[in-house]
Amino acid sequence: MALTKDKIADVKPYVERAMKDEDLRDNIMSAFMAAREVYDELVGDRGVTGIASKVAGDKDVQENLKKALDELREASDRIQGKEDHGGRNTLLLLTGITVGLLFNPLTGAATRGWIKDKIFGPSDDFTYGGNSTPPAA
Repeated sequence: MALTKDKIADVKPYVERAMKDEDLRDNIMSAFMAAREVYDELVGDRGVTGIASKVAGDKDVQENLKKALDELREASDRIQGKEDHGGRNTLLLLTGITVGLLFNPLTGAATRGWIKDKIFGPSDDFTYGGNSTPPAA
């Protein structure tokens, strides 16, 4: 059985992050407030079917539930130290699409020619510059 010290050591990084991270506290408070609004709207003299129909039909309740879940999800990610990889993933996707277009056997040659024309201007023969006359002997 795990000792209390071991259990505390496992939880300590999460507690420290929660104490120092203001965004995490804001996410938790926003989630709590959204959940509280939903609770206040649902509680009343309704039965279970009344609450269920209120959740199913009221867009404000659905929006508050979604906000509470999003905030809790973001708080969970922050406390676990997860990073957002959206920019990296988008760059990788665009790179893959570009490579696929440039080296596709059906469209690759035409695409590369179109890019060459856009960059270097339309010309039939492309040279890299340099000396076109042979050296004198």
